[in-house]
Amino acid sequence: MKRLIFLVSLTLIFINSLCSQSYRYDYIIFENSLMDGNYFYSQANYKNSSWIKNINNKLPVYSQESFTPPNSIELNYKSGINGEWKAVFNCPRVREKEMFKKPDKLIFRIFIKSNSLLDELPKVAIAKDVKEPSDFISIKDYITNYQTKKWLTISIPICEFKDYTWQLITDLNSVIFEQANNDGKEHQIFIDQIEFLEENAPAIDLNVAPTLEMVKGYEKHVDISWKRDNTIGVKYIKIYRSMDNGDFHPVGIQSPIFSRFADYVEETGHTYAYKICYVDYNYNETALSNELSDNTYTLSDDQLLDMVQEACFRYYWDGAEQNSGMALDFIPGKCEMIATGASGFGIMAILVATERGFITRQQAIERFLKVTAFLEKADKYHGAFSHYYDCTTGKTMNYHTKCDDGGDLVETANLTQGLLAARQYFTNDNPDEKLICSRIDKMWQNVEWDWYKRDANSNYLYWHWSKVCEWQLNHKIIGFNEAMITYLLAIFSPSHSISTDMYYSGWASQDSIATKNRKEWGKTSEGSEYLNGNTYYGIKLDVSVSNGGPLFFTHFSYLGFDPRSFKDPYTQYFDNNRNISLINYRYCIENPGKYIGYGENCWGITLSDYAGDFNARGPNVHSDNGTIAPSGALASFAYTPEESMKALKNYYRNYGKFLWGEYGFRDAFNLTNNWCANNYMGFHQAPITIMIENYRSQLIWNLFMSHPDVNKGLLKFKTK
Repeated sequence: MKRLIFLVSLTLIFINSLCSQSYRYDYIIFENSLMDGNYFYSQANYKNSSWIKNINNKLPVYSQESFTPPNSIELNYKSGINGEWKAVFNCPRVREKEMFKKPDKLIFRIFIKSNSLLDELPKVAIAKDVKEPSDFISIKDYITNYQTKKWLTISIPICEFKDYTWQLITDLNSVIFEQANNDGKEHQIFIDQIEFLEENAPAIDLNVAPTLEMVKGYEKHVDISWKRDNTIGVKYIKIYRSMDNGDFHPVGIQSPIFSRFADYVEETGHTYAYKICYVDYNYNETALSNELSDNTYTLSDDQLLDMVQEACFRYYWDGAEQNSGMALDFIPGKCEMIATGASGFGIMAILVATERGFITRQQAIERFLKVTAFLEKADKYHGAFSHYYDCTTGKTMNYHTKCDDGGDLVETANLTQGLLAARQYFTNDNPDEKLICSRIDKMWQNVEWDWYKRDANSNYLYWHWSKVCEWQLNHKIIGFNEAMITYLLAIFSPSHSISTDMYYSGWASQDSIATKNRKEWGKTSEGSEYLNGNTYYGIKLDVSVSNGGPLFFTHFSYLGFDPRSFKDPYTQYFDNNRNISLINYRYCIENPGKYIGYGENCWGITLSDYAGDFNARGPNVHSDNGTIAPSGALASFAYTPEESMKALKNYYRNYGKFLWGEYGFRDAFNLTNNWCANNYMGFHQAPITIMIENYRSQLIWNLFMSHPDVNKGLLKFKTK
């Protein structure tokens, strides 16, 4: 879809005291694989008399031996005469995780299980393009005390890789192992923790143990959290588990940017005890923490919903940026930049959490005082908010393009939807709640929606305006997609409203401009005039391009705005959204692409990442690639509760080992290619929490729809 990249905000990571500067990550090629089987970010090939074990030309994941738990990568190879084998590790590309420390050396760990001689170990090279690697260096030259059946550290200065120059850290894209001789023997070694690091790392006090604060068991996982510590030089938090009140065994590592860990234990009805420690850059461990334990137990459907809602909400609580209280769009991600639209979604998730008792009302008040204070001082453009802000100054940050440096009307609408719901929640007669409401009222009244018409005779609202580029991006807001809330709020505005005529001339326009726009991003003429009218998988679709498009079209505008309350000459929007969801569901059952996993328990094609390819995918063969985002089905709960619950249980009970994490379900997965995202998305976690609640109690729908300006605005449609 045209300019789709502007649908999504970027993510931050909650890092105490580091917001004002760009947090720099270690440049890690391999740490652990979320999934068993083959490792997605690898390649393995051989020819002639040589051989290397592979699964679909990728390296196998090994769980019985690891340097950092829970797994490593197996290199099982035979170096034959006149033969050749290669094993390639590629750096996982994580969206918005792009600021790295500048390294001096390549370090990895190796475990030789076979009785291999030192000369029989492979050679290693680095590369940006695997077809043009550096010269290959013999591993044996960097081992001083060779032993088998023990983890050894290989450290090679980058400067020793000849015939290779690099300027950007991302030029170090791959690490390649290859055959070193032709001994004709079969070898089995394991490789773990491949990373480019700085030469000198700060030391930590190994006598200082972390403090474990909470261990809470659920059905098939245990949540663990600890006191956040800003100690410089901590590489990881290492998690130890015991099942017998005796021996503790390492089960995982966690980055210090997090203060929690989800241990997926798979078994129900057991008691699990935990301790943790800090790990420094030489992998020395501190003393162990205190011990806490809890048991797993079978959850009812209501308890499963509570569990998912709370976990996804914590993305906006534990994971929020500290100074502003604003939400993050991807974790991990770009540290100093916060996003507006995801914050609006997060606001509604916090309201759900307050009502469900995950946090207290006073905690919510304190957070909203912080958020509204930040938003008051943030740069605005005729009242509209920017896409991204610096987390300390509130100054606009442009990221995707130099002209994304002003007002973003769709992100403003996403934020405002949450603010108006909060305005209706904080109604108690006390100074703090009154202050929150007065701030929200002022920001709502100051948005000049009518300015974003561009000129008085315009049929459309425009997405962007900036002082420097003005209207250069020229992005008209045309439906049907995720931006319907923008036109609605512009009509509802008490101070800068647009005519309801623009809903029809802009959002639902059938002129040649709108028709061409829909044909371009939908790659079909079906629905190009807003009305569709076709039947897909036995379901008639009133409005939508193609056969419904990605499911976030039915989520983003309807988190606060209740689609049950709105009908125009084209459709009733709850029914239309439900039909889009059911078409997506039936497409996945029919599974024309024959993708692994698709079915009645695994569906929901929508906006998501796929190995660095961030895109909106729909239920059609030209855009579908086998990638499922859990938010697709789970944020559709209000439309398809039975189908969504089946998906939830499948994702948690059958896929939870790789899919469930600190903030609920990870962004997306692809079983056909054995890939799972290792990040979370702010535009996905909140809709899950909110739409489950709208199914359960209609809380956010009721709050938003109770706002006087919303009620007055809806009357404009009825009198039209």
